[in-house]
Amino acid sequence: MPISRYIPAADIINRAAIECGLEPSADVFADTNPSFIQLRNLITTCGQDLVEAYPWEILRREHAIATVVPPDTGVYDLPTDFGYMIPQTGWERAENVPLGGPLSPQQWAYLFGRDLVSFTIYASFRIMENKFQIFPQPPPNGLDIHFEYISRGWVEDTAGSDTYSDTVTTNDNLVLFKPVMMVQYLRFKFLDAKGFNSASAAAAFAKAFEDATGGNKSAPMLNAGARAAGIHYLDFRNIPNTNYGGP
Repeated sequence: MPISRYIPAADIINRAAIECGLEPSADVFADTNPSFIQLRNLITTCGQDLVEAYPWEILRREHAIATVVPPDTGVYDLPTDFGYMIPQTGWERAENVPLGGPLSPQQWAYLFGRDLVSFTIYASFRIMENKFQIFPQPPPNGLDIHFEYISRGWVEDTAGSDTYSDTVTTNDNLVLFKPVMMVQYLRFKFLDAKGFNSASAAAAFAKAFEDATGGNKSAPMLNAGARAAGIHYLDFRNIPNTNYGGP
């Protein structure tokens, strides 16, 4: 029998309910018991909170923008599932240079005020009014902009559907967080909302969260010696003293 990494919302709610001393429900989202009404609302609160708490690997996405002028304005819609941009991931791949920014309001006003469009080498960006904006405006033709972001889509409609949401609505919705962490967080939220002693539940969630974040991604090689090990990217070991690879 294959082992599932993630489990449906109904299983998480029932496991949290059992740990709180309740009987499991045969149909969590049809149950009229006030406790289950509260649990199925709290699980969405838990998930939306966790999206903001840590840059989970499973929620990483890439977005691309290719400029075409005319009539490109340099103002673009963000992805519908956009949570927040991962810093230092913006690149303009046509020229193989990093994307400048994010520009502060003062920097943006300065660039426009000085009319530096014809002197700008790098494209820069800001996010304003839920739009991704790049400078210069209008942008030059053929920019190939890519950046990574954290998606708000922590709920998969059903296993393998590739349809995502940020709200739990059915028993079969797949929650893309570690089950133990979600169960403990939901248990804590439920006990706290009821006004019960939730100290032990808070401690259990804190441990589950630490375990989940600690194992969320691989780690670089640590070297206690004088010589660096591993793959060398662009640094003093592979750049010549002069010409930088030129003839």
